[in-house]
Amino acid sequence: MLVTTVGHSETNNQSVTEFILVGLTSSPGLQSLLLGAFAFIYAMALAGNLLLILAICTCKKLHTPMYFLLTNLSLVNVLSISVTTPKMLQNLGTHRKSISFYGCITQVYLFIWALVTELLILTFMAFDRYAAICHPLQYVIIMRKDMCVGITMSIWVVGLANSTFHLGFLLQLSFCRSNIINHFFCDLPPLLKLSCSDPSLNETLTSGAAVIFGVCTCGLTLTSYFFILRAIFTIHSTEGKKKAFSTCSSHLIVVSFYFSSAIYSYIRPTSSSSLEKDKLVSLLYTVVTPVLNPIVYSLRNKDVKEALKSLPGRGLLLWRPQV
Repeated sequence: MLVTTVGHSETNNQSVTEFILVGLTSSPGLQSLLLGAFAFIYAMALAGNLLLILAICTCKKLHTPMYFLLTNLSLVNVLSISVTTPKMLQNLGTHRKSISFYGCITQVYLFIWALVTELLILTFMAFDRYAAICHPLQYVIIMRKDMCVGITMSIWVVGLANSTFHLGFLLQLSFCRSNIINHFFCDLPPLLKLSCSDPSLNETLTSGAAVIFGVCTCGLTLTSYFFILRAIFTIHSTEGKKKAFSTCSSHLIVVSFYFSSAIYSYIRPTSSSSLEKDKLVSLLYTVVTPVLNPIVYSLRNKDVKEALKSLPGRGLLLWRPQV
């Protein structure tokens, strides 16, 4: 049974200084099991993404727009999972589920930055595949180095600006009643529900951002794949179709996981009866996707596998795919 540990949250005229994260379970035995599982997943995600970045940076053959974007995707994956998982592991290990007020605010800020940045990077990766398959002769011109670097930097800045925008409005709210967050990390929607101020403006801004960065980017990605599939079907040779599809299948798998779970969490109205389901869905884009990306891109990409095998000390790459 959770007990609010901040005595000053008992009255409405005093501010909350820490929050209690309910987490995924209250069973001590299950918490120990989850601690081991998530510690392993976190280690795999860090190792996989950092090795992928190292392989791309050290292999000149992979110095192309597609792998430059994949490097940025791995960086944002490291940021995303590092924002939520270490605190969750600490709470599971110590059975103390509190997080300071500003620690919670910082977690919201960094997670929104990572979330929006990843959505935009995945969309830009879909455009890269569209340019490669639908306009192969103009690809070098379309995806020239300065353009790729400029857009990618802009994506990180837009994600940061959006997060700062939400932070500014979040800090205008006061929290003086319940401090119990029914989640395993500080996410914006459940945090807004605890405010003793009127959060309607914040909720409207959150929904608007979800439409812009979630639905619109998903629409652009699907549009890119519509033209990609149409171009693939016009290829006469079976080998040509297979090669064209293999260049975008890994990205399509990752996009399917990430967009579906993120849009589900931020577009659909949250109800108290669906909070447990929401937490499970959140695991897909906070924990599963960061560890899934390097595995999918390495298992399904011959060039990446060769680059990983050529890394110094390759005997340490215990996770290296053998297929």
